[in-house]
Amino acid sequence: MSLDQIALRGLRGYGYHGVLDSERRDGQEFLVDAVLWLDTSAAAASDDLALTVDYAALADRLAAIVAGPPVRLIETLAQRLADAAVSEPLVREVEITVHKPHAPVGHACDDIAVTIRRPGP
Repeated sequence: MSLDQIALRGLRGYGYHGVLDSERRDGQEFLVDAVLWLDTSAAAASDDLALTVDYAALADRLAAIVAGPPVRLIETLAQRLADAAVSEPLVREVEITVHKPHAPVGHACDDIAVTIRRPGP
């Protein structure tokens, strides 16, 4: 059976993640893309939110993680976000991209991003 996708793209949050002391002190904006793979056919047939992922509630959870306890690496942040997304009962797989557009890399750069893909339980 093929799986369907629910995608949240460009979820904005302010966090204090980074290796540099200034990043952990001053913070910066992060953007998160989350793509969830699941079977939405039961929800579509019944028009019942309980049979799919409530993406508003998931967005709240992901934004809270971005705003939550700081980590040094966006790879770690991406893993925390993936863990939250795959904890949704119907999710079979998730892809998370964390964008750090203001990363201090010493050069003009539009974006720095890490993408991970994780299976559900």
